[in-house]
Amino acid sequence: MPAPSDTASASARDPLWNPARWLPTTRDEVLARGWDELDVIIISGDAYVDHPAFGTAVIGRLLEAEGLKVAIIAQPNWRDDLRDFKKLGTPRLFFGVTSGCMDSMVNHYTAAKKRRSEDAYTPGGEHGFRPDYATTVYSNILKDLFPDVPVMIGGIEASLRRVTHFDYWSNELKPSILADSRADLLIYGMGELPLKECVRLLQRGVPFSSLTSIPQTAVLLPAGNPPPKNKHWDDCALHSHEECLTDRELYSRNFKNIETESNRVKARRILQQSGDRLLVVNPPFPVMTESQIDASFDLPYTRLPHPKYRKRGPIPAYEMIRHSVNMHRGCFGGCSFCTISAHQGKFVASRSKASILKEVESIKQMPDFRGTISDLGGPSANMYQMKGKQQWICDECIRPSCIWPDVCRNLDTDHTPLLEIYEAVRNTEGVKHAFVASGIRYDLFLHEKGASPEVKESHEKYIETLAAHHVPGRLKVAPEHTSDHVLRVMRKPSFNLFYKFREKFAAASAKAGKGNTPVIPYFISSHPGSRPEDMAELALKTKDLGFRLEQVQDFTPTPMTVATEIYATGTHPYDGSKVDVARSPEDKETQRSFFFWYKPEMRSALRQTLSRIGLKHLATRLLDDHRETVDVTPPPHIAPCGKQLPNPNRRPNPQPNTPPSQFLRPPRNKK
Repeated sequence: MPAPSDTASASARDPLWNPARWLPTTRDEVLARGWDELDVIIISGDAYVDHPAFGTAVIGRLLEAEGLKVAIIAQPNWRDDLRDFKKLGTPRLFFGVTSGCMDSMVNHYTAAKKRRSEDAYTPGGEHGFRPDYATTVYSNILKDLFPDVPVMIGGIEASLRRVTHFDYWSNELKPSILADSRADLLIYGMGELPLKECVRLLQRGVPFSSLTSIPQTAVLLPAGNPPPKNKHWDDCALHSHEECLTDRELYSRNFKNIETESNRVKARRILQQSGDRLLVVNPPFPVMTESQIDASFDLPYTRLPHPKYRKRGPIPAYEMIRHSVNMHRGCFGGCSFCTISAHQGKFVASRSKASILKEVESIKQMPDFRGTISDLGGPSANMYQMKGKQQWICDECIRPSCIWPDVCRNLDTDHTPLLEIYEAVRNTEGVKHAFVASGIRYDLFLHEKGASPEVKESHEKYIETLAAHHVPGRLKVAPEHTSDHVLRVMRKPSFNLFYKFREKFAAASAKAGKGNTPVIPYFISSHPGSRPEDMAELALKTKDLGFRLEQVQDFTPTPMTVATEIYATGTHPYDGSKVDVARSPEDKETQRSFFFWYKPEMRSALRQTLSRIGLKHLATRLLDDHRETVDVTPPPHIAPCGKQLPNPNRRPNPQPNTPPSQFLRPPRNKK
């Protein structure tokens, strides 16, 4: 690292990459600011990218805005003499620890538990720069090196492991991550509000050990300590960690309470005994207001990776979102396999139009911007500003999803505010294209339940506007499966709705003069409830639609989802019903193979599978009927020009509403 004077000289030559624009990451950068002590040191499993899509940057900039001296140690070496953990000294207030934007085990391993060869959050995509169970490893190192300094953990890995949880990679139930990490406090969910409250109290001289009643935090109380009294919170006691280890049915019952309390406006405090200590998970803060979420996105990010990575290659996750805009947080879809609502919450917090347009202006100033906003999106692209029509109904609601099994009559699905954003960004000088790359929920604009004529009109206008202006050559949607009984377990709408959407979107594309814009569906194999015969149905239906699937995934159990609890127990946590689960590598590979029926090397195995499950009669139709199909693999990068691409959907579906039994019924014996 050059001396501060040399750094200043280099910065004068290239002010864009002046390290002083970032939060400090080295001792020299700290000294260059004239600091002799830090208030907070953040340890992260990701490379440091100063962008609002990266949690470490958000937390660092927020602490900076609170007047604190904060530094970041990104991807420290945990295998050597631990000098990275010691290089910035001891912080005055606490260490903050996060594994990064992903659970480190999902980051490291495929659904088949094979080691991934790349890490999207590391320069050059290199792997090996963070440990397994990174939050736990980092926190334990800090507690050994600095036993008197509090450790606060957060981020998605800590958030989803806040109570007893099933860990797919070790195939065991683990206690709250607070127990294994020895951390002093956990912040779950999007952490701005609880973090600001912690800092406010610490600045007033409140001891860290007394931070036990802050919303959206969790602590492990020492043996014999009762939970703090709070007249505003009711309590919900879970079965203890030890009871869960003994009886997984009790563990399954816990989850229903955990998910319910995570999705309520007026949530109860969760208590769980773990050994001789008591886990206390305080209810979350109310949904962020528009001004609160704007304040987070309006912090002075450089929107660039730290200069120290310039010679190490691009950071893949950053390359994907560098020119994108996240317009809201939260998702009320409640999909069984998804962790978004468990982390970001069920209720949507939306930014103001002014804040979004301000970020667009920031993107325009980036040196590599060429006129294309790659994504105007969010967890689900078209949930912007959606909420209940009558708040009192939402206040009493305990449904995990606002749109499954059907769209709630109280949900306002008006797309007008979103259309206004689209129009404003399109009309911004210097913006040539503004695409929607995030997945959309087509059930939000194809339903008619309780919708006024004005709302129905916004639905039609949304499809037309999307097709005319905001599709980068292809549109990504996620029906996830074709079998209705699997979709019920997934909490997803019937596949018949996909046919309806495809038809309406094709008409809108034709009206806009775009031809038949390809629609790219995404599917999951081996999801709880899915059997080989369901995958055979999926293969037949997608073949009839003209698809050769490539962008697919095998179900990966991750903590804090309904599907993971079903995988771990074989029963549904809401009603105790038995659910089929593919667990063995052989069963999972059998299901996955149906995606690739068109590959010659798969045909022999698929014939054997079809024969084994009593569907031998389908082999001719699936494997020998060489009707025209087209590969619908999405391009690795969004096309910047949005030009017309070849149509993969040439063969129309002759029976859009054919029930699954029609696909799987054996032929009648001819006399």
